Amino acid sequence: MLDHILPEARGGTSTFANLCWSCFWCNAYKQSRTAAPDPRTGQPVALFDPRAASWQDHFRWSRDATRIVGRTAVGRATVKALRLNRPTLVVARRIWVRHDLHPPE
Repeated sequence: MLDHILPEARGGTSTFANLCWSCFWCNAYKQSRTAAPDPRTGQPVALFDPRAASWQDHFRWSRDATRIVGRTAVGRATVKALRLNRPTLVVARRIWVRHDLHPPE
């Protein structure tokens, strides 16, 4: 589904620069948030903006490629806030790895 990077509730617009694809659950977990606490420091940080930042700068795959690991405060906060390692996703990634469909290049 389409998601607003800066939520409409916070003044975001429905322009290409402010939209990204999101699964239903990530969208539901994000809601109108733009920030979340870094699990390591407890300090609030902005959530990852896929239009303005590089995925590789903020995230990496675990050794078995089933979990997303935050490299930075933004990455860690985003992983936790959007529950990017929820059990169903980890199981799906395990299957994709087994069939050489994951991780993405």
